[in-house]
Amino acid sequence: KSHTLCRCCSRHAFHRQHKTCAQCGYPVAKLCLYEWGQKAKRRKTTGTRCMHTLKDVLRRFNNRFGENTIVKKRVGPIAEA
Repeated sequence: KSHTLCRCCSRHAFHRQHKTCAQCGYPVAKLCLYEWGQKAKRRKTTGTRCMHTLKDVLRRFNNRFGENTIVKKRVGPIAEA
């Protein structure tokens, strides 16, 4: 057996002697991506994992990064009886 479970991607691709993962490239910080593998890039791209901080950035982008602003009070239509 040359490969075992990778602690980063949980695939059975971590080479025991080389100490590198064939799937994700662990322990290198960046994911292993090649230009000839377009399908693999689609599987590993942004949005396919949990996106801890990017979820927050996307929400803030939609709100135009309105930090340190005061929310204006919304006044509804006045109903007369």
